[in-house]
Amino acid sequence: MRLTSRGRYAVSAMIDLSIHQSDGPVTLKRISENQSISLSYLEQLFARLRDSDLVAGTRGPGGGYILARDADKISIADIVLAVDEPLDITECEGRMDCHDGKKCAAHGLWSELSARLHEFLSGIYLGELMRDGKLQVEVSHRQRVEVPSMSA
Repeated sequence: MRLTSRGRYAVSAMIDLSIHQSDGPVTLKRISENQSISLSYLEQLFARLRDSDLVAGTRGPGGGYILARDADKISIADIVLAVDEPLDITECEGRMDCHDGKKCAAHGLWSELSARLHEFLSGIYLGELMRDGKLQVEVSHRQRVEVPSMSA
């Protein structure tokens, strides 16, 4: 099982958005530059993220995107599923017709793995990733942005 670029890019873009939205709405152009993702591809991803109520957009000068709900309420599974990335790794997409119209010998294994993958990604929230000090430092080095102090 391999997460395609659509799912990986959506997660990266949402992390970038959540890091920078404290400055106000974030443009797709800024995310595109920060993450090296084509602007047209981001437009497609954000249309799906908006339709899933994960982001909200504003138009006009100073416009861009913000998270539509608290980062602690957006799971990685929410993001991946919003961009139509399947979390089902069975060949038959759960229909049990993977081997000449019948359930294959390993169907139960792949079905269980799919369930565990979904459970795992459902348990990781964008807010947790934002509080990860290593992620903050890595982003600051790559994008040359100031990292907020982790001490209160």
